[in-house]
Amino acid sequence: MNTATRLSLYGAGLVAAFAAAFGLGAVAVPEKAVSAWNEGAEMSEHGETHVDVSSGAHGEAHSTPAGLALSVGGYALAPVEAPGAIGEAGELRFRILDESGHPLTDYATEHGKELHLIVVRADGAQFRHVHPELDTASGTWSLPWTWEAAGTYRVYADFAARGAEGITLSRTVQVAGDVTPAVTEVRTTAETDGCIVRLEGELVAGAAADLTLEVSRNGAPVTTLEPYLGAFGHLVALREGDLAYLHVHPEGAEPAAGETGGPAIRFAATAPTAGRYLLYLDFQVDGEVHAAAFALDATARGEHE
Repeated sequence: MNTATRLSLYGAGLVAAFAAAFGLGAVAVPEKAVSAWNEGAEMSEHGETHVDVSSGAHGEAHSTPAGLALSVGGYALAPVEAPGAIGEAGELRFRILDESGHPLTDYATEHGKELHLIVVRADGAQFRHVHPELDTASGTWSLPWTWEAAGTYRVYADFAARGAEGITLSRTVQVAGDVTPAVTEVRTTAETDGCIVRLEGELVAGAAADLTLEVSRNGAPVTTLEPYLGAFGHLVALREGDLAYLHVHPEGAEPAAGETGGPAIRFAATAPTAGRYLLYLDFQVDGEVHAAAFALDATARGEHE
């Protein structure tokens, strides 16, 4: 794992092209999201931007925004197979194809896994961060899957081919049924499985910001956070509206086996633009992974000068 803070930003993809790959029912996508996804598709041939605020080996910063893409750097995300209705048990399956169209089977391990799968509805609800298994004979990633709510979902595959830099590919999947869009309010406190997590810090567009998440339980600070994916916490941030994707890890060195931490987990993040961001924290206590969700507004830099 790269022990320095890493931040990868990916812009929005073209929803119409994604929807054509599936015939699974009604699409519920906010109008502003569709517009942003369409604009994002015109930004770059590779459709990907990395913004890294570390000083490590991956410390290059590319300022040009770009869209989420089916293919980046010669790798492509094949159509995603998944159940088509709420409550239908099945599997979510997909393959990563190389530039010759063959399934990729040789992956590097990043943050403890060969591939990270992020699935979230277009309104930011129903977030999941999971790790499917690879069938090396066919190059197919899969895991058991059941949809709990209808809507339009983004499926992000975050990985690195062995010897190559990490990338994120994305497709959109439709799940049939009526949708009541979630209304997002700024939220800096979350409760999950008896734990209270408080978020402190501000986001300013185009500037590095320190975010601190502090975990307590039963009124007492939690000082027994366990390493999860090579860190004491794992944070994903999505820009509301187009779901631009930021992947953040905490500051500091990778914890040693058996080491514990807390109650605070500190991150450095750079919001590319002003607007609302949805943040999702995963952390582990007593062998159990917990998830907490927040929403924070990034202000324009001039408002703080």
